[in-house]
Amino acid sequence: MPDLPVTMATNSSIDGSDPEIGNPLRPAIHHTGLLLSRSERGIRGRERRQVARRSSHGSWVPPTDRPDPLRILKAQNRNRYPELIPLRWGRMVASPFAFFRGAAAVMASDLSTTPITGLSVQACGDAHLQNFGLFASPERNLLFDVNDFDETIPGPWEWDIKRLAASIVLAGRDAGLSEASCSEAVMQSVGVYRMMMGRYAQMSQLEVWYSRVDIDTIIPLLPPEVRPFGLKIAEKARRRDTMQAMTKMTEVVDGRRRIVDDPPIIEHLESSTAGNTVQVIVDRYRQTLADERRLLFERFELVDVARKAVGVGSVGTHCHIALCTADAEDDDPLFLQIKEANHSVLEPYVGKSLFANQGQRVVVGQRYMQAASDLFLGWTKYRNRDFYVRQLRDMKSSIDLTGVRAPGLSAYSALCGWTLARAHARSGDPVAISAYLGAGDSFDRALVTFSSRYADQTEVDHSRLRAAIDSGALEAIEGR
Repeated sequence: MPDLPVTMATNSSIDGSDPEIGNPLRPAIHHTGLLLSRSERGIRGRERRQVARRSSHGSWVPPTDRPDPLRILKAQNRNRYPELIPLRWGRMVASPFAFFRGAAAVMASDLSTTPITGLSVQACGDAHLQNFGLFASPERNLLFDVNDFDETIPGPWEWDIKRLAASIVLAGRDAGLSEASCSEAVMQSVGVYRMMMGRYAQMSQLEVWYSRVDIDTIIPLLPPEVRPFGLKIAEKARRRDTMQAMTKMTEVVDGRRRIVDDPPIIEHLESSTAGNTVQVIVDRYRQTLADERRLLFERFELVDVARKAVGVGSVGTHCHIALCTADAEDDDPLFLQIKEANHSVLEPYVGKSLFANQGQRVVVGQRYMQAASDLFLGWTKYRNRDFYVRQLRDMKSSIDLTGVRAPGLSAYSALCGWTLARAHARSGDPVAISAYLGAGDSFDRALVTFSSRYADQTEVDHSRLRAAIDSGALEAIEGR
């Protein structure tokens, strides 16, 4: 297979796909179907420096023909619930960091103009700080990992780490930290990514896939002043289970357990067919579960359904929560989240997904990247919409970065860098990526520069959204 080009001239040039092999990730350690040695893979990685210098990743100058970011975001609103669009704008305008969280499509467009090495991984596509968090493995271990895969698709590893780095600066600025503190946190995150990629490069394939980042490993590594906060977050996550969700989010009405409305965030749709629609989705979804998990799931019965607006960028998509029970007395519940899956925002620049069903793309990408995935993770299709399904809560918890201090931001950013390296090492070639990065901090320093410049760009884009709302051109529901 010839070397991958690093220009973005054609959509099919950067995903690493080979029509004779099929899987766009497999060529990472293969050449024309033959295994490469570690030495050959290292040479391949170092050769990438000739086409994408490590220092070149620090550049960000918006091209003169840069697409209008608000136009990109408006285009995503097609086929969403129109009454929820103002909520999306309201959440995005809250701060530049909030805008960034909802503008993965804008950054994907911008990243398509930046240098790449041509080394492919299963990219998250939206690897900002708030898309990492804690959750329970099926074995009930509390793990830290990437936890959002709506945009996942094979693509450049650099795009994930650049999105992570930019989010660090924006989160730090949002918390009132100095530029020096933000830069230090980026250096920590990217440096740990580089160091851990080097460690994964020395492991066997099985060792990489068996590796995980669990809470018992994390806590002792935290700075002493951050450790109590980490323990508190872990304890809170352990309490966030299905029983807690049922207690907090439901009530008994006329002898039946029902989800409590909290419009516009959570509400029952008036359409008499809404519940039947979700029932069909659930019935079809169960066919994507492994036999033993389907056996477990079939012991539950769907008892109530409501629409739930989630996240920032996802607001307005067709997302529901479904309350199921395996006992007539409502003491054996299961809460599911049924979330619409659209095409990845990276797809215009890396080529189409191998999966026709976007829900399947999300599920398979999640299984590639996560050390362990939700027991009830599956997908389906209803009419012209694709969906994926997972538990609503299973010890899931993300870190609230509001008011974060410099040591906490650096520690958390380093943890995210470590986790992203592990996820990329599973699907990509850690030997080649590590060889490209090298032992020095050239790439780290470049991303400090990039992240600051891109954060500045995001602030400009956010101000345009603020102006559009203030002028009445866009309607927003703020504070929800």
